[in-house]
Amino acid sequence: MECFAYPLDTKMLLRKKKSIKKELLNNEKQWICKKIAVLGGSTTNEVVDQLEIALLNHGIKAEFYQSEYGLYWEDAMFGNEQLDAFGPDIIYIHTNWRNITAFPEIHDTEDEVMQKLQEQYERFGSMWKKLEEKFRCPIIQNNFDRPNYRLLGNRDIWDYRGRSNFISRLNQKFYQYAQKNKSFYINDIDYLAQDYGLSEWGAVIYWNMYKYACCLNAIPYLAGSVANIIKSIFGKNKKLLALDLDNTLWGGVIGDDGPEGIKVGPDMIEGQPYYEFQQYSKNLQKIGVVLAVASKNDQENALEGLRHPDGVLKEEDFVSIKANWEPKNQNLKEIAEELSVGTDSFVFVDDNPVEQDIVRTQLPEAAVPKVESVENFIEVLDHSGYFEVTSLSTEDLGKTAQYQARAKAQSLQASFENYEDYLLSLEMKAEITGFEPMYVQRITQLTNKSNQFNLTTLRCSEDEITKMQESPNYICLCGRLIDKFSDNGIVTVVAGEIQGDELNIKLWLMSCRVLKRELEEVMMNELMKKAAEQKLSYVNGVYIPTAKNHMVEKFYGDMGFELCSSDENGETHWKMKVDEYQHKKSAVSV
Repeated sequence: MECFAYPLDTKMLLRKKKSIKKELLNNEKQWICKKIAVLGGSTTNEVVDQLEIALLNHGIKAEFYQSEYGLYWEDAMFGNEQLDAFGPDIIYIHTNWRNITAFPEIHDTEDEVMQKLQEQYERFGSMWKKLEEKFRCPIIQNNFDRPNYRLLGNRDIWDYRGRSNFISRLNQKFYQYAQKNKSFYINDIDYLAQDYGLSEWGAVIYWNMYKYACCLNAIPYLAGSVANIIKSIFGKNKKLLALDLDNTLWGGVIGDDGPEGIKVGPDMIEGQPYYEFQQYSKNLQKIGVVLAVASKNDQENALEGLRHPDGVLKEEDFVSIKANWEPKNQNLKEIAEELSVGTDSFVFVDDNPVEQDIVRTQLPEAAVPKVESVENFIEVLDHSGYFEVTSLSTEDLGKTAQYQARAKAQSLQASFENYEDYLLSLEMKAEITGFEPMYVQRITQLTNKSNQFNLTTLRCSEDEITKMQESPNYICLCGRLIDKFSDNGIVTVVAGEIQGDELNIKLWLMSCRVLKRELEEVMMNELMKKAAEQKLSYVNGVYIPTAKNHMVEKFYGDMGFELCSSDENGETHWKMKVDEYQHKKSAVSV
């Protein structure tokens, strides 16, 4: 919806939130349903209202618990029957600088200030640990914004008695905790307040009248920031940035101006913003965002532009370059098919508003930011939160190489008449382990991002994955696939719960980049082996249909399972007797 595009239409979001919610709920989506506890040091009603619709826009349907006004610490530390019964999947602690209970006084010594700093940190730290022990779920904590006044003027930021200095040091302690504790995330309201305008953000009338932590019009931005963290945790980030070329990556039209006539580079006024946007895009690629080109151009002209000596992005930075005269929405569809990803994971940037509108109309599931000129490209992309980072795995850092390896493998396939010969030519090897601690982050990513090969659609947090691994009642497996082109990393996950003499499969999923490689046969062989070792009699599987996972509709039947039941929604239940399982052949060695 356009009201969620940056810059936010805050008046509409605040005024029409009920009708926006109704419209979003009427969309036919495969919702991710989560319970979110909001523990507030200020009034949270409007924050929750805006967070709810922001999450709905990301495909997450949330149920909320709210603490009573100002009782966030008491709820966390002393318990609350309502909160305990609620059993949150996410806890968001909405505090601001007014919730700091002791600030330095001008007569304090440096040691006294240090003691106050430690006491404030320990007050929050004890609360986080208590919540983690009880609920074992992700926690999102605001850092602290600053008052819109400075008692000591410029000295306030560096003098140990200054409030600005105290808040900055306390925030640093929060960040150190976040670095050491998984499933703990910082919502950076310090940045939000500065970006919004500190005096307007902290307008005192909203605290005096409503006990809001920020002004009313800033609340949708605050809620949107929290929603970005939550949607990232549950795998709703975008994956691919598709870029136009002329007047997007460089100034001018290369077909007319030639490579020597386009404007890009730090040494020219007109070329500087294009150079900086290329740098920004390159940095996105380094953290796992995949880059592609969709441009109305001749292929050779496009490549000449990417070879410009002052440009940052080169041909090898892109997994696909579509430079032709076909409609751009068609080119984006072809890129999606080549990479086995959905266009709902795309962000498309083009300076031309007509092209923006065509793609927005023809591919409504793709994100098409309203960029106007190159000077605001970075701001719009960055503030939109499409690629919010809540985890950064080894696999993320090598995404471009992985997709390029997939393209090489697909190109190789065309040279074989026999598919089995093609698979054997890939020289594939699997490494299968349990949910080892070093893989928990990646396993969690897969449970939240995999849509096509996903039998149960269960979405998990890191804590939930760890619980499975630590439980004696679970069999947990994850698989790494290596072929002659690349190490694909951890790409498949299986988990089953033991109940009596039966194993009930709770998770079975695989990354789209290794589909139809016969890795599933290897994983099934290993699962059945583990079930036999534990002297189990049956393995039970369930297929829960979604809009995207039809490809695994017959998975259990193909593996030899017996169909036990099905319902009108297409959900099916299957059973296999362990001692009757027949080992499956595969082109993948173990």
